[in-house]
Amino acid sequence: MRRISEAREQVDAWRQIETRVHDLAQLQEMALAEDDAAVAGDVASETAALADQLEDMELSLALSGEYDRRNAILAIHAGAGGTDSQDWAQMLLRMYLRWCDKRGFKAGVIDLMPGEEAGIKSATVEVEGPNAFGYLRAERGVHRLVRISPFDAAHARHTSFALVEVMPEVESEAEVSLNPDDLRIDVFRASGHGGQNVQKNATAVRITHLPTGIVVSCQNERSQGRNKELALRVLEARLLEQELERIAEEQARLKGEHISAGWGNQIRSYVLHPYKMVKDHRTGFETSDAESVLDGELDPIIRAYQKATIGD
Repeated sequence: MRRISEAREQVDAWRQIETRVHDLAQLQEMALAEDDAAVAGDVASETAALADQLEDMELSLALSGEYDRRNAILAIHAGAGGTDSQDWAQMLLRMYLRWCDKRGFKAGVIDLMPGEEAGIKSATVEVEGPNAFGYLRAERGVHRLVRISPFDAAHARHTSFALVEVMPEVESEAEVSLNPDDLRIDVFRASGHGGQNVQKNATAVRITHLPTGIVVSCQNERSQGRNKELALRVLEARLLEQELERIAEEQARLKGEHISAGWGNQIRSYVLHPYKMVKDHRTGFETSDAESVLDGELDPIIRAYQKATIGD
């Protein structure tokens, strides 16, 4: 039923575009016949907006991967660099939350570990929306920031790193099998924000998957049961991602290729000093409007990545 609903939404969207194209063609004919500059300007503006929408929809059709249409679990981890990297991780969290808001996606921070002085050490976000994983998988990898450090009294230039992970949400129990005997579940008091109930009672949940050593936690909900439910969802996503990575590595080995996913392989650089630029190293996409990117304007970067990887 969910797939039928998604297909119906796609068909309806294409039919709406067909209607808009027909209406614009009629307006264009009227503007030419009456030599009406105002109407012609409206037609040009509407045509440009329609072209952007068409590009979005065409790229959404290219999201044909097995998991592309699913919700996503996004995790951000500060790298080496102390307070600067933790502040950078928080900037990335804000960027992705802004992007979700612009797209109309529902985003909820389900776990957050604040830094000692500023920023965050890590954060986990659940993103719900059409093709959420398909879009956000463009963000997986190491993100590098170059700027004048606001935490350095000498105002020196610092380079900070943060790792972004993106995992598809598991939709059925058949995809990931969890044996209760393989889980160690600990409860503890939440730290940081969350309200009096969250901080005074042992509502936070940490789950350790003993066979793999994967540890996930959730502390942002007021209910211990809800935190456990969300933590299990993140654990399932991590186990699914681990299996996908294993399959990809095996395929690469059979092809005779191997690409390390280490910290040295940053996918994107954000430079705020001595000039302003955001460059995606995989596609060559560049923009000097770094502020807009950090304010959630990620669609042009994601589009460039999608175009570069169509058919992969």
